[in-house]
Amino acid sequence: MDANRRITGSPTDLLLTAPIDVEKYEALYKHFHEHPELSNLEEKTAKTVAGELSRLQAFTITTNIGGHGVVGVLKNGPGKTILLRADMDALPIAEATGLPYASKVNMPDVEGVLRPVMHACGHDMHMTCLLAAAERLVKLKEQWSGTLIVLFQPAEERGSGAKAMVDDGLYDRHKIPVPDFVLGQHVMAMRAGSVGSRMGTIMAGADSMKITMFGIGGHGSQPHRTIDPAVMAAHVVVRLQTITSREINPSDIAVLTVGSLQAGHTENVIADSAEIGIDIRSVSPQTREQLLTSIRRIVKAECEASGSTIAPVFRMTRHLPNTVNDESMIKMLGKGFSEHFGENFDANIPTTTIAEDFSVLATSQGRPCAFWHWGGVEEELWDQRLKEGRIDDIPANHTARFAPAIHPTMQTGIDALCVAALAFLDKKSQDSP
Repeated sequence: MDANRRITGSPTDLLLTAPIDVEKYEALYKHFHEHPELSNLEEKTAKTVAGELSRLQAFTITTNIGGHGVVGVLKNGPGKTILLRADMDALPIAEATGLPYASKVNMPDVEGVLRPVMHACGHDMHMTCLLAAAERLVKLKEQWSGTLIVLFQPAEERGSGAKAMVDDGLYDRHKIPVPDFVLGQHVMAMRAGSVGSRMGTIMAGADSMKITMFGIGGHGSQPHRTIDPAVMAAHVVVRLQTITSREINPSDIAVLTVGSLQAGHTENVIADSAEIGIDIRSVSPQTREQLLTSIRRIVKAECEASGSTIAPVFRMTRHLPNTVNDESMIKMLGKGFSEHFGENFDANIPTTTIAEDFSVLATSQGRPCAFWHWGGVEEELWDQRLKEGRIDDIPANHTARFAPAIHPTMQTGIDALCVAALAFLDKKSQDSP
């Protein structure tokens, strides 16, 4: 290729001129998968990410933002500033995939409790794809102009990492340029090779809370001398299920899950208190408030019905906003994705109740964002389960058997990030000056 000419074809044409060593990134992916770290404890993961970025000799790198956040900035002339984001943390799940590179990690969480750890949500794939996309865009820097930011975020699973980075001075104290456009993606239990997005709300918001209910403990042989918080909590759990089934309009998006229940530590002792952990998902502010109001009403009423004399304690543990795709961004993104992925791109996937804190990186600065999902389920498995009507049998995110097929999942994720970035970065003129 003549060095004095600029490529002016589609993003696909550009990507073909910048091949990367996918086998190297496959090895990196397996390393991330085999060495996961919990939220707010991603120290070694962040060090590996920073080392890989440094190897490219193109980015100004800042570490330890909002915990273990890592950001690379590549200023490549005048133009728009684009931020591409990946998350880094894993989950307290014991892996059951049987993979040769399966995690065997156990580590203390932030409270010191030893937990099994697994990349059960694909963040290992997210990091790998963004690092590979960064290398590809560096190779293509003669073809685009602007500023590229690659951001690796901690603590997405706790819904706190994006806010922690912003609150730690991401855009002021650390002097990371405020992006014009913020872009992100998530691997899902969809057919490998497929990509999907939509205008407007693509992911619901989420709220989590811990509720402590108080009884009077005692000997298991004399329950009449106690107020049993285990029974109290059991009634609450059952009654909470009626909120979405009997109080929320069926046309609204609403999910309520009791994810944990703890009362006592041995068989023959009635505890003094019980704690339940609740997670809700919603899209409209009205539905969110209705869910929260109903939870409080039911818990208080059940405590009173049980004879508890101490008011229950409600403690909000996280809040993730709705992820709302900017209309003009999605139109531009859709054009590039349609050209590159063809019939494998769906421009109108359904809104999902899975939630993300990604949008905080944009909305905190009043900037637009766009997010998409891409598939990680091996094609033959997906097609067979679809034919059998058993799609729900495929292991999904947050399960012990979640394991994206490396190929073509990785290539699709790399391409999607590059196509998206090139859709918003300024194109250099055809002729060199």
